[in-house]
Amino acid sequence: MKTNTLPSQKRSGSGGGKILPALFNLIGTLILLAVIATYLPLTLPQNLGYQVYHVVSPSMEPAIPVDSAIYVRYLPPEEIVEGDVIAFFHDNAIVTHRVVRNQTVMGEITTKGDANPGEDFTPVNYNNVLGRVELSIPKIGALMRVYTSQLGKLYALILAACGVLFNLVAGRMRDRQREKLRQRLEEQMLSGQR
Repeated sequence: MKTNTLPSQKRSGSGGGKILPALFNLIGTLILLAVIATYLPLTLPQNLGYQVYHVVSPSMEPAIPVDSAIYVRYLPPEEIVEGDVIAFFHDNAIVTHRVVRNQTVMGEITTKGDANPGEDFTPVNYNNVLGRVELSIPKIGALMRVYTSQLGKLYALILAACGVLFNLVAGRMRDRQREKLRQRLEEQMLSGQR
C-alpha cells in the first residue's frame, strides 16, 4: 500500500513546530507592550498639553505623596482660585502647593503646602506660575526618575530590542517551517509522479 506521508512528517508532528514561534511572538509582543505602557503616562499627557513632573518633597502629603507624577496644565493665573493646587518656579526649582489667596490686583498668589504648618513666606508672582495640577498619580514619579535617567533609557532600549528580537526569531522560525513544508510537498509531488 502506498501513502503520501513521509516518515519525517510523522516524527515532527504538526503542533510542536508551531508552539515555539507562537510563544516567542507572544513574549516579544508582551515585552514591547510593557515598554510602551510604562512610557505612556509620561509621554501621552505631554502631547495633550500637560507638563509632567515628579514630586520629591512631602510638603503636599497626604494629597500628593512623594514619588507621585503630577500633570500640570497651563491656566492663566487670574483664573486660579483658592484651593487649587498649582506648580510654579521658586529658587530654580518647581514647587507644587495649594493656593490660599489669589491677589489679582498685585499679580501674586499666596500658597501653602498641605503638610506645612504655615503659608509660604514668598508669594508666587504670576510670571512664575506654570499652571494648575489637574491630576496626580502616586508611584509613577519613581518610574519617571528611572526612565529619564541615562541608565533607564538604556534599559528601555534594551528591553524594546529584546521584544523585537523575539518577534524576528519567531518570524524566522515560521519561515523555516514554511520552507520545510514546501520542500515536503514538492517531494510528495515528485514521488507521486513516479
